[in-house]
Amino acid sequence: MSNDLMQVDLSALANVAGGLDEDTLAVAGGARQGNKRISIKGGVFRKYSGGKEIGTIEDRYMNVIIVKMAHKASRMLYLSGYKEGEKISPTCWSSNSDMPDPEVKNPVSDSCSTCQYSAKGSGDNGMGTKCKLSWRTAVVLPNDPAGDVMQLVLPATSAFGKEDNGRWPFRPYIQHLANHNVSAGRVVTRMAFDTRSPTPKVLFSPAGVVSADDLAIIARQAKTPAAEAAIKLNVFQSDTESDPKDDGGFSSPAIVNEVSEPVKREAVKAADPEKSKDVSDIVKKWAKK
Repeated sequence: MSNDLMQVDLSALANVAGGLDEDTLAVAGGARQGNKRISIKGGVFRKYSGGKEIGTIEDRYMNVIIVKMAHKASRMLYLSGYKEGEKISPTCWSSNSDMPDPEVKNPVSDSCSTCQYSAKGSGDNGMGTKCKLSWRTAVVLPNDPAGDVMQLVLPATSAFGKEDNGRWPFRPYIQHLANHNVSAGRVVTRMAFDTRSPTPKVLFSPAGVVSADDLAIIARQAKTPAAEAAIKLNVFQSDTESDPKDDGGFSSPAIVNEVSEPVKREAVKAADPEKSKDVSDIVKKWAKK
């Protein structure tokens, strides 16, 4: 048998072949080198690739274009506790925050709305909820709309809440755009840290208009496997079965599949605020069209 296939330039092939098909993506799962995401850990915008931090933005804001969003928030419950860096399977989870996913072997409750751990005050020290809400999105950078599609997972504090001086948590922001008949993919969105919050929290506002030339690019990006993967809740399940009602959940690896990727650290360039349009009335102007 010829070994010619081993000599194929995969980077060149990727540019020609149009990305991954559904079968390849399904079997590969989340463990793919090159997975990109943005984190707000520590109150700093951080870019990760393959599980490795490769850049930070020191500015208190960052401009993005939202190319795809999960239709609902997701939930994740760790009864045994979660520590950063440890691979621990969650006790229960939900892709739609309505009911546990079918893959959950021992759901704590049949419905998220009636689960004791989704009730306010069930969290540590009686604060928040034990079962954590989050919202998954896929974004690109405005200065490179055809570039990397990155996952942005927003905690509940950044996803829900009230307007604050022309800035909104994620869902109210999307509702604000929808009320003015504007799709999220048509605007450059600014996410800025709420400096008054004791924990990392970002608020959203419109910062510019996506050019007509880029709209088609954004539409294509929304259909890519990277965008689909970014909004999907992927949970690695341990082979060890356990009843979360008895012992607090699983004790072995892991929740996120990521493969380390040796990369040279490089800074991520923040969008130049001077290049952003004055958009105080952007949404209102569109609403009149």
